[in-house]
Amino acid sequence: GINIGDTITNAENPSPLPRIKVDEPTISVVFSINTSPFAGREGKYVTSRNLRERLEKELLYNVSIKVDFSDSDSFKVMGRGELQLAILMEMMRREGYELSVSMPETITKEIKGVLHEPMELLVIDLPEEYTGIATQQIGMRKGKMLKMQNNGYGRTRLEARIPSRGLIGFRSQFLTDTRGTGLLNHLFDGYEPWLGSMSKRNTGALIADRKGKTTAYAHFHLQPRGTLFIKENTTVYAGMIVGENSRSNDLDVNITKEKKLTNTRAAAADEALQLVPPKIFSLEEAIEFIKEDELVEVTPQNIRLRKKILEASKRKR
Repeated sequence: GINIGDTITNAENPSPLPRIKVDEPTISVVFSINTSPFAGREGKYVTSRNLRERLEKELLYNVSIKVDFSDSDSFKVMGRGELQLAILMEMMRREGYELSVSMPETITKEIKGVLHEPMELLVIDLPEEYTGIATQQIGMRKGKMLKMQNNGYGRTRLEARIPSRGLIGFRSQFLTDTRGTGLLNHLFDGYEPWLGSMSKRNTGALIADRKGKTTAYAHFHLQPRGTLFIKENTTVYAGMIVGENSRSNDLDVNITKEKKLTNTRAAAADEALQLVPPKIFSLEEAIEFIKEDELVEVTPQNIRLRKKILEASKRKR
């Protein structure tokens, strides 16, 4: 039998087998305790000690993630992409954990005094009619096309080299563009000098300015301002993101406003309001959507978007 600690050797070649190399993490996200006004309402495990223990348990069998435990309340979790980290968050919320998650960031390296960022080899297989939109998306994300192959059966295979940060949000956009028919795979492909700034979301957020329940009346009057993320009759708190502004600035809105009722304005007239269905985010989409000053609040029952600083007066400073 083999004892623990023995070197495994090949019968024909007595030299030890080479160690399997796991790709280095390329994306980091900060996991922290939930500090929103709704903290502790839905989850079973809500303290930083619970989070630390769960992440330490994850490290025992998940070799591709690393965790920085240097801070007592927030932990920097590093993985191979936002999808892998989203899977970990989804597992944790189903187990009853509550946590706040920051915007994904690239893990950079300094090589000979120059800032380098991780690159990925991206392989795409898609119907040939969607080739144009896929190459456009790759170009916008600072990717370089390496190879294009058409097999003659109506599908095209593309190979490109793209920065890891360019892949944040790429998967969901790609599936939308190809109507779910595209296949996508990426592998770590070394480091390159920093390729400069990349366009992030250029729209602002609609932020609730007070605690309360949302009303159909307020929803109806906010629809022209942008896209809403929550349904009517949802409980919100001040600083919670309730929608995307159609302009670049953030806007504090009263989404709990009720119709003033007098004997000439009846409540029954509200039934005629035509509401646009809200855009409901999945966990992965929420992580891709947020900016530097925003967080995703992950609980067993809800995924909420919020500002790091909830008070509007402090935020403007």
